[in-house]
Amino acid sequence: MQTQYNTVGVAGAGAMGRGIAQIAAQAGSTVRLYDSQPEAVARAIQELGAQWDRLREKGRMDADAVAACKERLRPAASLQELADCGLVVEAIVERLDVKRALFAQLEEIVAVDAVLATNTSSLSVTAIAAGLKTPQRFAGYHFFNPVPLMKVVEVIAGLKTDPAVCEGLTAYARQLGHTPVQAGDTPGFIVNHAGRGYNTEALRIVGEGVADFATIDRILRDQVGFRLGPFELMDLTGLDVSHPVMESIYGQYYQEPRYRPSVIAAQRVAGGVIGRKSGEGFYRYPDGKQQVPAEPPVPAVDELPPVWVSTRASRRSELLQLLKDLGAKIETGQSPSAQALTIVAPLGFDVTTVAVVERLDPARTVGIDFLIEDAAVKRRVLATNPATRRDMRDAAHALFARDGKAVSVIRDSAGFVTQRVLATIVNIAADMCQQRVCTPKDLETAVTLGLGYPLGPLAMGDRWGPTNVLEVLFNMQTVYGDPRYRPSPWLRRRGAIGLSLLHVEE
Repeated sequence: MQTQYNTVGVAGAGAMGRGIAQIAAQAGSTVRLYDSQPEAVARAIQELGAQWDRLREKGRMDADAVAACKERLRPAASLQELADCGLVVEAIVERLDVKRALFAQLEEIVAVDAVLATNTSSLSVTAIAAGLKTPQRFAGYHFFNPVPLMKVVEVIAGLKTDPAVCEGLTAYARQLGHTPVQAGDTPGFIVNHAGRGYNTEALRIVGEGVADFATIDRILRDQVGFRLGPFELMDLTGLDVSHPVMESIYGQYYQEPRYRPSVIAAQRVAGGVIGRKSGEGFYRYPDGKQQVPAEPPVPAVDELPPVWVSTRASRRSELLQLLKDLGAKIETGQSPSAQALTIVAPLGFDVTTVAVVERLDPARTVGIDFLIEDAAVKRRVLATNPATRRDMRDAAHALFARDGKAVSVIRDSAGFVTQRVLATIVNIAADMCQQRVCTPKDLETAVTLGLGYPLGPLAMGDRWGPTNVLEVLFNMQTVYGDPRYRPSPWLRRRGAIGLSLLHVEE
């Protein structure tokens, strides 16, 4: 079986190195696996052999294929045994000095035409290659854990990388059964950069006391379709992994407000409350099973008040039809009566601001998030302001839960939860396109495969409207006065003239 690289060296026998070795052997390459701790290599080879045996038992590999893979995977007792490799991929600790030292050694061992690649997730490819005599043959080759299942790999050119090196790595990625995407040598590359919007904005929301961890997770799963909420995801990854990435990208972008980490995450890392692996994170995991707090019950309300809907509500006609279907008594006057429950549906503004601007009684005003059409969500989200009466809050909760759809009631926040997170995700993605980190197509591919989002970030922007996303951002920037919600010029141009965000700008 011919491959782009017939003999591949892997330096590092941890989870990432083991995964890279596995798919390279399965693709037909002879793999030499090296680690500074020989016992780690022996353990990795034993575990991979057992894994191939399990695949044979499940009918996913035949006996000949398993035997061939085991034959192709060989231990390397020293770096010198990588001398005949056409490609060496490093997957060791994320420390610039350690990686530089390793590649300085490798450069003196391998052939002059051999390719050297780093699996770094957060360090600069250019910085790692800076001490090499031939940085032209050096590139980033970033796989994701678990490597055999995460079918995307970022191919990253450093400042001096020969384009032919990236072409070869791209072709080899396809032979490995992975989808290659081209990334610029910028902090976080594509996936870790684009992923800043999901976790960091969720942490800000909980830090403001808007809702608890479980409620935010439920909202983003049920309204948008994320497989895991942000706090479930951070528990799965481990804050000991995800928080340093947040800090790294924030630092490398010279404290750009969009990427600001959270003290909540820092405190938990310091206390060892890092997720599933420690038995406790944002959730508890007794016996390895996630404990999720029960949802608050729907309040019992004997008689619902009449309902008046703001004339400025987003999707107002749809909202009125929903209320009609729910059996609400709808007021149609220019202003609500003294008894009416007043419903507002802002984009980017908070309920308090809307009540003041529209001269509504805040005690009877409740907001609903209607960025996404009601038929597309499994959960409705309501927001109270500081003055909302409890009877009005309970009436709104009971009314919008009448058809059995789940309802979450949160504290007042500009942009609710979904609007804030989606707008931040789209804005960061647009800024990546502005910076030419990658093409829009590779951005969408990398995020859907690498992060498992239901849509790519640009497709999300198209799905719910670039003008709506811009309105959310502009209004949140007005409320918070925070540059982290400053719209990307790339997004503003498209929103202004109605172009799809997936349109490729020449």
